Amino acid sequence: MNPWYKGILNVGWPFFTLYHPIKVVGQENIPDSGCLVCANHSSMSDPCFVVVAFSKKRQLHVMAKASVMRIPILGWLLKKAGIFGIERGKADFNAIKTAMKLLKNGEYVLMFPEGTRVREDDDVEAKNGAAMLAVRTGVPVLPVYIPVKKPAFKRLTVIIGEPYHIVAETKRPSQVDYHRYANELLDKIYKLGEDQ
Repeated sequence: MNPWYKGILNVGWPFFTLYHPIKVVGQENIPDSGCLVCANHSSMSDPCFVVVAFSKKRQLHVMAKASVMRIPILGWLLKKAGIFGIERGKADFNAIKTAMKLLKNGEYVLMFPEGTRVREDDDVEAKNGAAMLAVRTGVPVLPVYIPVKKPAFKRLTVIIGEPYHIVAETKRPSQVDYHRYANELLDKIYKLGEDQ
């Protein structure tokens, strides 16, 4: 595990888990080797929920908004810890290459298929990036559901679903194909939270 990641984890863990006590369901579903971790996104704290759900035994490489990585000191620390930025709204080939390299090396990469924070009443479709990465690398996708409402000091349940592979029906999937795979993934994520 990256020592910077471990250090930030050790410092932030007690404060975050005090403010947001977390119950994790499905931790046994996390593959032993790397995978693409995909969660719903409703608040800036969502990456922290997934990091805690993964425990201190596994490092997550979070794909974060590029503007966060440009914040003085914070961005430097995050980069040292293995977090990398992606420019939203355009094809960021450097971020895609970084994610593909990590996944092929058996690492865990976290990204949010919606591409941005989504309010409870928003109707947002998934972006194609997660599905494209899963198909091109052949790694399993791990759906994770994070509660949208996050009251302070109340135990929240983070649900980790079963990993699955997105298998393309053709050698060269179209953007329409990727869009369908991406929305199927998003459906799997939200269905995890339906029984709460």
